[in-house]
Amino acid sequence: FLHLSDLHLGKRVHGFSMLEDQAYILQQIIDCIAAEQPDGVLICGDIYDKAVPSAEAVALCDDFFYHLAQLKVPVFVISGNHDSADRIAFGAALLQNSRVYVSPVFSGAPVPIPLTDEYGPVDISLLPFLKPATVRHVWPEEPAESTQSYSDALSCVLRRCKRDPAHRSLLVAHQFVAGAAVCESEEPSVGGVDSVDAALFDAFDYVALGHLHSPQKVGRETLRYCGTPLKYSFSEAGQRKSATFVELGAKGEVHITTAPLTPRHELRGLRGSYMELTDRRCYEGTAVDDYLYITLTDEQDVPDALARLRVIYPN
Repeated sequence: FLHLSDLHLGKRVHGFSMLEDQAYILQQIIDCIAAEQPDGVLICGDIYDKAVPSAEAVALCDDFFYHLAQLKVPVFVISGNHDSADRIAFGAALLQNSRVYVSPVFSGAPVPIPLTDEYGPVDISLLPFLKPATVRHVWPEEPAESTQSYSDALSCVLRRCKRDPAHRSLLVAHQFVAGAAVCESEEPSVGGVDSVDAALFDAFDYVALGHLHSPQKVGRETLRYCGTPLKYSFSEAGQRKSATFVELGAKGEVHITTAPLTPRHELRGLRGSYMELTDRRCYEGTAVDDYLYITLTDEQDVPDALARLRVIYPN
């Protein structure tokens, strides 16, 4: 499987539209899928950056899904906290005919979607981003204390999941798992109130997570965030973005590899005095159109510094 998440289509970073950069990286992902020919693509939420995305963002998503369908690869999609679950679920029944499986608006424990290979069945469960209030609405008979926190609510859902312990099982989810590292482009968690316990996922052979933008495992290798395909904040400047491939062998055998993703424009920081940074010897031959965060070290104010720097560094 190819594990993707947090595309955030339509996102603007410090006022700059990422749409062209996103189209570029999605084409790279399509080329990667065509070359590697995985048995499925997992898209773990935050497809859009806003609940009501722009027409351009929707068109880009439509084009991406069309190309995935043309490659005849099954696609498994859930909504994230930035998405509107209703909008993501639109057309789900029609898309299923093209083997694009979209999580419905949450109405109960997910029903596993089966795939089969030489080792037997793989059950794939799609769990969209959940809040405790969503779970209480579906099961009002549950005691209030059993759905009070995010962890309690998720536990309530996973208890109801029908799993065959002999089958390999894969969960696609979009939550903040306690112990994971966050960065500034993610919504802050006040006191960790929206975190969930990693132990809740122990029954699954692999958990494909979305929500956090840094690629990382949480506790075990097979409980994993793949991170964003692009850098969306300067706290991510030092990261290397990649596509995550997950290979399930016999029950209990999981192998994880990554393929690097190269952006159209890098996102990086520069530091120096105004004179240093505007000296041709400093910038000649460098990618001056990268997305740059510039720290000036001058002790005196430089009049109209931003506009003057943009003559050389447009972004």
